[in-house]
Amino acid sequence: MQLGMVGLGRMGANLVQRVVRDGHSTVAFDVNQDAVHALVADHIAGASSLEDFVRQLTAPRAIWLMVPAAIVQHILDQLVPLLSADDVIIDGGNSFYQDDITRAAALKEHGIHYVDCGTSGGIWGLERGYSLMIGGEDDVVARLDPIFASISPGGEPSPGRNADHASHGYLHCGPSGAGHFVKMVHNGVEYGMMASIAEGLSIIKHANVGLHPQAADAETAPLDHPEFYSYEINVADVAEVWRHGSVVSSWLVDLTAAALAQSPNLSEYSGRVSDSGEGRWTVKAAIDESVPSPVISAALWQRYESRAEGDFTGRVLSAMRAAFGGHLEKPT
Repeated sequence: MQLGMVGLGRMGANLVQRVVRDGHSTVAFDVNQDAVHALVADHIAGASSLEDFVRQLTAPRAIWLMVPAAIVQHILDQLVPLLSADDVIIDGGNSFYQDDITRAAALKEHGIHYVDCGTSGGIWGLERGYSLMIGGEDDVVARLDPIFASISPGGEPSPGRNADHASHGYLHCGPSGAGHFVKMVHNGVEYGMMASIAEGLSIIKHANVGLHPQAADAETAPLDHPEFYSYEINVADVAEVWRHGSVVSSWLVDLTAAALAQSPNLSEYSGRVSDSGEGRWTVKAAIDESVPSPVISAALWQRYESRAEGDFTGRVLSAMRAAFGGHLEKPT
């Protein structure tokens, strides 16, 4: 098949190379023309503009958008007037699933199909493949199956399960929005898993607190039994041993162990953790569905705290303690 790719950032360029590796051809476009020129090769044609991009694609076209959620609509506004009936646009980024429903309905009026495709795999997907969570019309998703099969990682089904698309690494989750809904929750789960790994390793790192002098004042909770916290444990070694045969072994632990092996104190990081939207959308969906999700919610709040979003909350708390008890803030 032929696939058009708009957006050649961290994942878009790798997606192009992966589908070409499996025998497909591509046309690639990015506003950064250096990224386009760097990618052009056998079966990868570059485009200088969206008009040039569409002109090089054979109808019915299949166009994959790999751009930030905030600019998807901007790209669609430019792209849709250039397309023809029965063309397909695939949003492979992390758009909000409710926007997919609106966009699919709007494009349908032009005879254009819209497929939402949650794409997981990060910068490692070129070699590992990408897990795909897909929403859209049955026949359109089926038409794109060769592309999805080439992008996905493949694999063996779970014991007791017959081989199918899910065991190959991609799933048609349902109608418009379903793919990004599943990817949204996937990223919410990711928040919780990442937070628990980070918190656990931090508890281990601070298991030596009993070896250090303790403050003795009215503003500090005492450590009752310092002898219980006298361990100097190498956190990098712990992450490494967890990789091998433990119940919590995972790709996230693999990545953490590799990072700690390179930089045991991770001093090149400030600890400011961003959130791109999926975590908060997951929490909102949980509220709408009345589904308890304390772990994912707490992981989201922790990310806000890492960015000092709770700074004013802390000031209010300090003001109250000073007012009712005369407690003065300790120096930072």
